[in-house]
Amino acid sequence: MTATTDNPVGHDLGAEVTAVMAALDGGGIAIIPLNVAYAILGRTEAAVRRIFAVKERSYDKPSGLFGGRAASDDLHLLDDRAREARNALIDEANLPFSVVAPFRRDHALLGGTDGFVVETSSKDGTLDMLINAGPFHNRLATASHAAGRPLFGSSANRSLTGSKYAVAEIEPEVLAAADIVIDHGRCRDANDQGLSSTIIDFGNYSVVRAGCRFDEIQAFLCQRFDIELAGG
Repeated sequence: MTATTDNPVGHDLGAEVTAVMAALDGGGIAIIPLNVAYAILGRTEAAVRRIFAVKERSYDKPSGLFGGRAASDDLHLLDDRAREARNALIDEANLPFSVVAPFRRDHALLGGTDGFVVETSSKDGTLDMLINAGPFHNRLATASHAAGRPLFGSSANRSLTGSKYAVAEIEPEVLAAADIVIDHGRCRDANDQGLSSTIIDFGNYSVVRAGCRFDEIQAFLCQRFDIELAGG
């Protein structure tokens, strides 16, 4: 059976997550598989600077934190309805999405993170966090939260060239920047439009970016919570 990001047969996720965490803790860069696209991660100022440079990404476009429900609970300031909607998207709909919301900048989870990394991963007092983006993402998010070492990054591609759904599609210079590359085959949510995760501002339910699975996310929130996403 061929491995995919949603069914990584033949891969030891525990060993791979441990190797990625070690590389990132050492100031390195990792390329990892998500259901929505391949991503590039770092957790130190030097690593994040290298990621922005190799991607030719503007600092006006912040990175995101690669987390899960626990990290979001710790950091995001969400009202009860927003928290319930987030949880239902994970538990009932099982869809990948990014939460944008105000956050606790002084929380201990960010205490060991370089100020530069927090600044380049937040905007106007909000933090973008990718959630539920596949088996490897979820395992890595759990491990990083348990260790108290959050991870930050963006899609593994040159800026504005569209998401990459296989390691072979990633530009050579982006691949060369990584200290470790985890290849789980084709991304589950690969699409012809080059879309990655859908990003939602959970403060006002506006669409920051309509990505893959957007129609399903929009329909679920409307039917389950009577939430109409604005600007999709």
